[in-house]
Amino acid sequence: MASVIIIGAGMAGLACGQGLQSAGHKVVLLDKGRGAGGRMAARRITTPMGDVTFDHGAQYFSARDPDFQAQVRRWADAGIVAPWAAAGEEAWVGMPAMNAPLKAMASDLEVHWGTRVTALSRTATGWAAGLDDDSVVSADAVVTALPAEQTADLLDAVNDPFAALARATLSAPCWTLMLAFSEPLATGEDCIRGRDEDALGWAARNSSKPGRGETETWVIQAGATWSAEHLEALPDGVGTRMMAALSARLGIALPEPSIRMTHRWRFARSGHAGRGSLWKPDIGLGACGDWLIGPRVEDAWQSGAQMARRMAADLG
Repeated sequence: MASVIIIGAGMAGLACGQGLQSAGHKVVLLDKGRGAGGRMAARRITTPMGDVTFDHGAQYFSARDPDFQAQVRRWADAGIVAPWAAAGEEAWVGMPAMNAPLKAMASDLEVHWGTRVTALSRTATGWAAGLDDDSVVSADAVVTALPAEQTADLLDAVNDPFAALARATLSAPCWTLMLAFSEPLATGEDCIRGRDEDALGWAARNSSKPGRGETETWVIQAGATWSAEHLEALPDGVGTRMMAALSARLGIALPEPSIRMTHRWRFARSGHAGRGSLWKPDIGLGACGDWLIGPRVEDAWQSGAQMARRMAADLG
C-alpha cells in the first residue's frame, strides 16, 4: 500500500482519490476551499425569503464516455443528479446543487478543506507538501489536481517539466453575477446563450433546475473575452453591466433584485493540453485535471480516473 497526497479536491482530484483508495492505497486530499465544489461550486445564502442556492460555477454537465455515463447513472439512482431539460437532452445537474456529486465523492475520502499547499519538495522517501500553517504532510507520491496556472506554480519549485506544459495551457476567466428576485421575471426563457465578446455569455434561471426551490434566481456568466478584458474591473460596475445585458436580451426592465452578488473566476474555463494525465512513476509525481483534456466536467472526471488507473498499475 502506497500513501498519496492529492492537491485539489475538485472533480479530477476526487475521481483520482476514489480510484486509488479502491485499489487499496492510503489517500489524503488537500484543498484550499471551504468545502466541495471547485468549478462545480454552489453558494448558499440565507435571506428573509429562506435559503437560496446559486450554482455559480459549472451550470450543467453531460456524459459521453461510457464509464462516466455509468457513474452518472449511479448518481442519478442515488438522487444526487437529475436531468435539466432546459439546457438540452443530455444536460445533468447536481441535486439540490451542482456540488452534490462532489460532496458524495468526498464523503468516503480523507479530505482536508481550508488547507493551502504552499510548497512541494522531494524527500528521501517520497514527497512533502508544505502547508500555509507551516505544517508538512508527507507521502510516497503526490498528484496535483489544480488549474494549470496553479499546477505550474507548484511544480516550478521542483524544476519539473510538467510545469512548462501547465504554464503553456492557459485558462479563461469568467465574471459571474447572481441575482434573486421577489417575483418571477416576465420571460419564458430559462437558458440564454450569448457570445464570448459580450457581458452576457450565458444566463440561466437557476430556479428552473430540479430541486432548487421557489425563489426566482438567475446566474449570468460573462463571455470569456469580455471577462478577460474586464478582469480587474470593480465588481459593482461589472454586475451593473451584466444586469443591463440580461435586461436587453430579455427585452424587459428588471426589478430591483433582493440579492445581487458578483464572483470572479480567474481560472474558469480550462485549456486543452492534449494529454489525459501526467505520471512519472520513477519519482511518484502526477498531475490530472480538466486542463489536460478539455473544459467539461466529464473531462475532469476522466483525467482523475485515468490518473488513478496509471498510478495503481505502478504502485501495486
